[in-house]
Amino acid sequence: LLPLRDPALPYSTCQYCQSLIRRRGGDVEAVGTVASLPLDVSPIQIGTTVGLDGNSAVAVGRVRWGWQDGSWNEWFLRANDGRYCWLGEAMGMYMLTSEYPAVLEVPAIRNFVDGNAIAVGVTVKAGGKWLAATDVKETACLGSEGDLPFPTLPGRTMTNVDFRNADGDALSVQRDDDGTTAWLGRWSDLAGLQPRNLRWIEGWVRSLPPWAAVA
Repeated sequence: LLPLRDPALPYSTCQYCQSLIRRRGGDVEAVGTVASLPLDVSPIQIGTTVGLDGNSAVAVGRVRWGWQDGSWNEWFLRANDGRYCWLGEAMGMYMLTSEYPAVLEVPAIRNFVDGNAIAVGVTVKAGGKWLAATDVKETACLGSEGDLPFPTLPGRTMTNVDFRNADGDALSVQRDDDGTTAWLGRWSDLAGLQPRNLRWIEGWVRSLPPWAAVA
Protein backbone atom coordinates (compact mmCIF):
# COMPACT_ATOMS: atom_id res chain seq x y z
CA LEU A 1 0.00 0.00 0.00
CA LEU A 2 1.49 3.32 -1.11
CA PRO A 3 1.49 5.91 1.72
CA LEU A 4 -0.53 9.03 0.85
CA ARG A 5 0.98 11.96 2.73
CA ASP A 6 -0.67 14.75 0.74
CA PRO A 7 -3.64 14.01 -1.57
CA ALA A 8 -3.14 17.38 -3.30
CA LEU A 9 0.20 16.27 -4.77
CA PRO A 10 -0.08 14.30 -8.03
CA TYR A 11 3.05 12.12 -7.89
CA SER A 12 4.36 9.52 -5.44
CA THR A 13 7.38 7.23 -5.59
CA CYS A 14 6.93 3.67 -4.32
CA GLN A 15 9.66 2.95 -1.77
CA TYR A 16 9.68 -0.75 -2.65
CA CYS A 17 9.69 -0.91 -6.47
CA GLN A 18 10.59 2.70 -7.43
CA SER A 19 7.43 3.02 -9.56
CA LEU A 20 6.28 6.58 -10.11
CA ILE A 21 2.55 6.80 -9.40
CA ARG A 22 0.34 9.57 -10.80
CA ARG A 23 -3.04 10.45 -9.29
CA ARG A 24 -5.76 12.17 -11.30
CA GLY A 25 -8.97 12.54 -9.39
CA GLY A 26 -9.84 9.02 -8.32
CA ASP A 27 -7.59 7.37 -10.92
CA VAL A 28 -4.14 6.03 -10.09
CA GLU A 29 -1.59 4.84 -12.65
CA ALA A 30 2.10 3.92 -12.83
CA VAL A 31 3.87 6.20 -15.31
CA GLY A 32 7.43 4.87 -15.14
CA THR A 33 10.28 3.88 -12.87
CA VAL A 34 12.33 6.34 -10.83
CA ALA A 35 16.07 5.83 -10.41
CA SER A 36 17.12 4.44 -7.04
CA LEU A 37 18.43 7.21 -4.81
CA PRO A 38 22.21 7.18 -4.35
CA LEU A 39 23.64 6.56 -0.88
CA ASP A 40 23.21 9.68 1.21
CA VAL A 41 24.00 10.58 4.82
CA SER A 42 21.31 13.13 5.66
CA PRO A 43 19.66 13.76 9.04
CA ILE A 44 16.46 14.82 7.24
CA GLN A 45 13.91 12.17 6.32
CA ILE A 46 10.29 11.94 5.19
CA GLY A 47 8.32 13.09 8.25
CA THR A 48 10.96 15.51 9.59
CA THR A 49 9.42 18.82 10.66
CA VAL A 50 11.10 22.24 10.72
CA GLY A 51 10.13 25.64 12.03
CA LEU A 52 8.72 28.14 9.51
CA ASP A 53 7.71 31.70 10.43
CA GLY A 54 6.21 30.66 13.74
CA ASN A 55 4.56 27.60 12.20
CA SER A 56 5.98 24.23 11.19
CA ALA A 57 6.40 22.31 7.94
CA VAL A 58 6.81 18.57 7.36
CA ALA A 59 8.92 16.87 4.69
CA VAL A 60 6.67 14.85 2.37
CA GLY A 61 9.05 14.22 -0.57
CA ARG A 62 12.63 14.50 -1.80
CA VAL A 63 14.39 14.98 -5.13
CA ARG A 64 18.12 14.37 -5.54
CA TRP A 65 19.68 16.65 -8.16
CA GLY A 66 23.11 16.14 -9.71
CA TRP A 67 25.44 18.43 -11.62
CA GLN A 68 28.98 18.16 -12.96
CA ASP A 69 30.63 18.79 -9.57
CA GLY A 70 28.28 17.02 -7.16
CA SER A 71 24.70 16.64 -6.02
CA TRP A 72 22.26 17.90 -3.41
CA ASN A 73 18.86 17.17 -1.87
CA GLU A 74 15.68 19.19 -2.31
CA TRP A 75 13.08 18.25 0.32
CA PHE A 76 9.47 19.21 -0.46
CA LEU A 77 7.62 20.44 2.63
CA ARG A 78 3.97 21.08 3.44
CA ALA A 79 3.45 23.77 6.08
CA ASN A 80 0.62 23.61 8.57
CA ASP A 81 -0.76 26.87 7.12
CA GLY A 82 -1.17 25.22 3.70
CA ARG A 83 1.97 26.57 2.00
CA TYR A 84 4.48 24.42 0.18
CA CYS A 85 8.21 24.99 0.62
CA TRP A 86 11.54 23.58 -0.51
CA LEU A 87 14.40 22.76 1.82
CA GLY A 88 17.65 22.57 -0.13
CA GLU A 89 20.40 20.57 1.60
CA ALA A 90 24.08 20.61 0.64
CA MET A 91 27.30 20.24 2.65
CA GLY A 92 25.58 20.66 6.03
CA MET A 93 23.76 23.87 5.11
CA TYR A 94 20.06 24.34 4.38
CA MET A 95 18.07 26.77 2.25
CA LEU A 96 14.40 26.99 3.31
CA THR A 97 12.25 28.83 0.75
CA SER A 98 8.62 29.57 -0.11
CA GLU A 99 7.37 30.35 -3.62
CA TYR A 100 7.81 34.00 -4.62
CA PRO A 101 6.50 34.46 -8.18
CA ALA A 102 6.70 38.30 -8.12
CA VAL A 103 10.43 38.22 -8.85
CA LEU A 104 9.80 36.52 -12.20
CA GLU A 105 8.81 39.96 -13.54
CA VAL A 106 12.17 41.54 -12.64
CA PRO A 107 13.89 42.24 -16.01
CA ALA A 108 16.97 40.09 -15.37
CA ILE A 109 14.81 37.17 -14.26
CA ARG A 110 12.26 37.75 -17.04
CA ASN A 111 15.11 37.37 -19.55
CA PHE A 112 15.99 34.03 -17.92
CA VAL A 113 12.34 32.92 -17.99
CA ASP A 114 12.37 33.61 -21.75
CA GLY A 115 15.13 31.02 -22.19
CA ASN A 116 18.24 33.18 -22.06
CA ALA A 117 21.34 32.77 -19.91
CA ILE A 118 21.90 34.58 -16.64
CA ALA A 119 25.37 35.47 -15.35
CA VAL A 120 26.89 34.97 -11.92
CA GLY A 121 26.98 38.34 -10.17
CA VAL A 122 23.66 39.65 -11.49
CA THR A 123 21.75 41.38 -8.69
CA VAL A 124 17.99 41.42 -8.20
CA LYS A 125 15.61 42.76 -5.56
CA ALA A 126 13.13 40.32 -4.04
CA GLY A 127 11.01 40.85 -0.95
CA GLY A 128 12.72 44.19 -0.34
CA LYS A 129 16.17 42.56 -0.30
CA TRP A 130 19.03 42.76 -2.79
CA LEU A 131 20.61 39.42 -3.71
CA ALA A 132 23.36 38.43 -6.14
CA ALA A 133 23.52 35.32 -8.30
CA THR A 134 26.24 33.08 -6.84
CA ASP A 135 26.01 30.07 -9.16
CA VAL A 136 24.19 28.71 -12.18
CA LYS A 137 23.89 24.92 -12.56
CA GLU A 138 22.63 22.62 -15.28
CA THR A 139 21.24 19.70 -13.28
CA ALA A 140 19.67 16.28 -13.77
CA CYS A 141 17.27 14.36 -11.54
CA LEU A 142 19.02 11.43 -9.81
CA GLY A 143 15.96 9.97 -8.06
CA SER A 144 13.16 10.75 -5.65
CA GLU A 145 11.05 9.53 -2.76
CA GLY A 146 7.70 10.44 -1.22
CA ASP A 147 5.08 12.81 -2.64
CA LEU A 148 5.99 15.55 -5.13
CA PRO A 149 4.34 18.11 -7.43
CA PHE A 150 6.09 16.96 -10.63
CA PRO A 151 7.34 13.72 -12.21
CA THR A 152 10.92 12.66 -11.45
CA LEU A 153 11.63 10.16 -14.20
CA PRO A 154 15.18 9.71 -15.55
CA GLY A 155 16.03 12.41 -18.05
CA ARG A 156 14.38 15.29 -16.19
CA THR A 157 16.71 18.32 -16.21
CA MET A 158 16.66 21.80 -14.71
CA THR A 159 18.65 25.04 -14.81
CA ASN A 160 19.06 26.24 -11.23
CA VAL A 161 20.20 29.75 -10.25
CA ASP A 162 20.96 30.55 -6.61
CA PHE A 163 21.05 34.11 -5.28
CA ARG A 164 22.15 35.16 -1.83
CA ASN A 165 23.37 38.12 0.24
CA ALA A 166 25.56 38.65 3.29
CA ASP A 167 22.52 38.62 5.61
CA GLY A 168 21.68 34.99 4.80
CA ASP A 169 18.75 35.70 2.49
CA ALA A 170 18.35 33.25 -0.40
CA LEU A 171 16.52 33.08 -3.71
CA SER A 172 16.37 30.02 -5.96
CA VAL A 173 15.11 30.36 -9.54
CA GLN A 174 14.51 27.08 -11.40
CA ARG A 175 13.74 26.63 -15.09
CA ASP A 176 12.69 23.35 -16.73
CA ASP A 177 10.41 22.15 -19.51
CA ASP A 178 7.36 22.99 -17.39
CA GLY A 179 8.33 26.64 -16.89
CA THR A 180 10.15 28.75 -14.30
CA THR A 181 9.51 29.12 -10.58
CA ALA A 182 11.15 31.28 -7.91
CA TRP A 183 11.57 30.53 -4.22
CA LEU A 184 12.60 33.07 -1.56
CA GLY A 185 13.85 32.39 1.96
CA ARG A 186 16.98 32.04 4.06
CA TRP A 187 20.06 29.92 4.59
CA SER A 188 20.34 28.10 7.92
CA ASP A 189 22.32 25.49 9.76
CA LEU A 190 20.48 22.43 11.04
CA ALA A 191 19.89 23.79 14.55
CA GLY A 192 18.36 26.97 13.10
CA LEU A 193 15.62 24.88 11.49
CA GLN A 194 14.40 23.66 14.90
CA PRO A 195 13.95 20.15 13.48
CA ARG A 196 11.97 17.25 14.87
CA ASN A 197 11.94 13.58 13.85
CA LEU A 198 15.44 13.52 12.42
CA ARG A 199 16.98 10.34 11.07
CA TRP A 200 19.23 8.48 13.49
CA ILE A 201 22.92 8.66 12.59
CA GLU A 202 25.18 6.75 14.98
CA GLY A 203 27.67 8.97 16.81
CA TRP A 204 26.36 12.19 15.30
CA VAL A 205 23.07 12.95 17.06
CA ARG A 206 24.71 13.30 20.46
CA SER A 207 25.90 16.74 19.38
CA LEU A 208 22.36 17.98 18.68
CA PRO A 209 20.38 20.18 21.08
CA PRO A 210 18.05 18.19 23.38
CA TRP A 211 14.91 19.46 21.55
CA ALA A 212 15.97 17.92 18.22
CA ALA A 213 13.97 14.72 18.53
CA VAL A 214 15.35 11.79 16.52
CA ALA A 215 13.39 8.84 15.19
